[in-house]
Amino acid sequence: MPWNNQSGGGGWKSGGGNGGGPWGQGPSGGQPPDLEEMLKRGQDKVKQVMHGGGIPGPLLFLVAVIACAVIAWQAFTFRVNPDELGVLMRFGKFVEKYPPGLHFRLPYPIDEVRLPKVTRQNIIEVGVRSTAGRLNAGMRDERAESLMLTGDENIVDIDFVVFWRIKDAEQYLFNIQNPDTTVKEVAESAMREVVGQSKIQPILTQERQKTEEAVQALMQRTLDSYRAGIQIDQVQLQKVDPPAEVIDAFRDVQAARADMERLQNEAYAYFNKVVPEARGEAERILQGAEGYKQQVVNDATGQTSRFLQVYDQYKNAPEVTRRRMFIETMERVLGGTDKIILDSKGAGSGVVPYLPLDRLQSRTPATTEEGN
Repeated sequence: MPWNNQSGGGGWKSGGGNGGGPWGQGPSGGQPPDLEEMLKRGQDKVKQVMHGGGIPGPLLFLVAVIACAVIAWQAFTFRVNPDELGVLMRFGKFVEKYPPGLHFRLPYPIDEVRLPKVTRQNIIEVGVRSTAGRLNAGMRDERAESLMLTGDENIVDIDFVVFWRIKDAEQYLFNIQNPDTTVKEVAESAMREVVGQSKIQPILTQERQKTEEAVQALMQRTLDSYRAGIQIDQVQLQKVDPPAEVIDAFRDVQAARADMERLQNEAYAYFNKVVPEARGEAERILQGAEGYKQQVVNDATGQTSRFLQVYDQYKNAPEVTRRRMFIETMERVLGGTDKIILDSKGAGSGVVPYLPLDRLQSRTPATTEEGN
């Protein structure tokens, strides 16, 4: 695999994310042990002990054998921690990946081991910096990164963080030089592209999650095209506001828009209340008119039928029918009225005085109450 397959100004990628050639580090990511220096220090200590005359020859030989065994063990083995993945290179070329545990290798500089932390979740901040080394613990705004132009030619101030981890250790080590810088630049570029295709109002309100998902997908596609071996777990918006210079005016506009929406909602509510009531009242009037129509028609039909029946009887017996009609009419007219009958043919001179006893009886209680 080539050493200079770059994705963002990359070159050779060292295990710790720093620069350096393929022979710049030792077997476990540090400097290789200097055997000559170690032997020289050992000889000096042996000479000091021998001049003191305190340790016999066999014991000194045993100590030397143990020291050589320890040096050989360190030179021919390496340990991969639980959160790491061992990547073995032989003369700078990738050979094999090793899971957590103890493994054997050839001594440096033949074999070299990188130990990227593949399970650790890394955090990249764009538009803001955590001054205390922890997210959201003392923030410093980076306006050069956070100010972005929207699709409707407004400026928005966006701070966000990206959570990522190593997906492919081989690609991560050999294809990019500075992972943090690469992820940060890709994140800023993706956010500017998504924001540049959107309007400011949706970004500030209901489309925050949609924006996060779009930026995450675009970042993942870009890093996969670089073969960076990086997985984007999440993009999280921290702050989405207009620039500080115009935020007061923008809030006034937002308040006016909120008032407009409130008044529109009240008008719609009134409309939804009045229109159904008016429709119900109109339906009630129509049904009442229809009922009255049926009543009048039925009454007219009945009267017509009755008149025809009476007329048929009148043709058969006119005198009897006239008398009957007269009697029925008088009964209907005088049936509900008070009547006084005077007999002018009685004895004596003239009309006998009439005293309405029923009316006197009805007035007696009222007169009694007035007298009391």
